[in-house]
Amino acid sequence: MALFMDVHRSLPEGATVKDVADAHLADLKTQDEYGVKYLRYWADEKDGKVFCLVEAPDAESAITVHREAHGLVADEIYPVVEGS
Repeated sequence: MALFMDVHRSLPEGATVKDVADAHLADLKTQDEYGVKYLRYWADEKDGKVFCLVEAPDAESAITVHREAHGLVADEIYPVVEGS
């Protein structure tokens, strides 16, 4: 499976880190249907940005999970390779 990093450049007005955590839980409940595994996320509440690391067969599958789980689709998604 490929590894992707998605970027949400601006969360809805008033969204909190707890809202991001809830959205991540929704992803986890939806991901198996699409062969996707959301691994980690990072949130910058002050600037309203979120970054999600995901294993997926393709970018579209990762996007579909976000869309169906909570509707907060990333603005960008990049294929990445993990380093140390």
